[in-house]
Amino acid sequence: MTRILVVEDDRDIAELVERYLQKAGFSTEVLSSGRDALKVLAERPPDLLILDLMLPQVDGLEICRVARGNSRTAAIPIIMLTARVDESERIVGLEIGADDYIAKPFSPNELVARVRALLRRTQRQPESRDIAYGPIHVDSERHVVSSSGTAVALTAKEFLLLEYLLRHRGRVLSRDVLLTDVWGYKYTGGTRTVDVHIRRLREKMPVLADAIETVKQFGYKLVDST
Repeated sequence: MTRILVVEDDRDIAELVERYLQKAGFSTEVLSSGRDALKVLAERPPDLLILDLMLPQVDGLEICRVARGNSRTAAIPIIMLTARVDESERIVGLEIGADDYIAKPFSPNELVARVRALLRRTQRQPESRDIAYGPIHVDSERHVVSSSGTAVALTAKEFLLLEYLLRHRGRVLSRDVLLTDVWGYKYTGGTRTVDVHIRRLREKMPVLADAIETVKQFGYKLVDST
């Protein structure tokens, strides 16, 4: 059974999220402190993490940063919850490695839908063939990426975005298309989300810095060959 770790210090919200997730068939573990969350992540990583931004002892951004920096937890899908709606704060969370961002108050049914969409894309049966692009090699079955023979650590969403770009190389892809096809639903975080993830791919694999072309006021295109 898919196990979801919920880290939320507001008891009412935590109980609401837990009830809806369990009703949807997920196994849940609920914690109220950031310090406890770091311990659980180290000892028994979950299949997905729902993380409140404002937590006692260790905040959600730091937990996300630690998770992305550890090979055992780097690919865990992360959904952040926050009472703040400031765009710059959302961008910080996405830059650190969050896959999704939901502002409070939120619909628990929408949260469950986003959890399902994210899991569907990270746990789906991949296409059988591997993908090669210049020095980049993507093992779709094992979700492993390497560049010039060196392993590259990607978040779940970064991997899916890279895979999508590689499978649609040579095509101009709008930000809206990328949001729909990679994020898998009508994403409410804004198209800046795509820009953040593209920038991270370019930083992690320098060969993509020029290979991913920016189409002004529209989207991106991965050149057909390196």
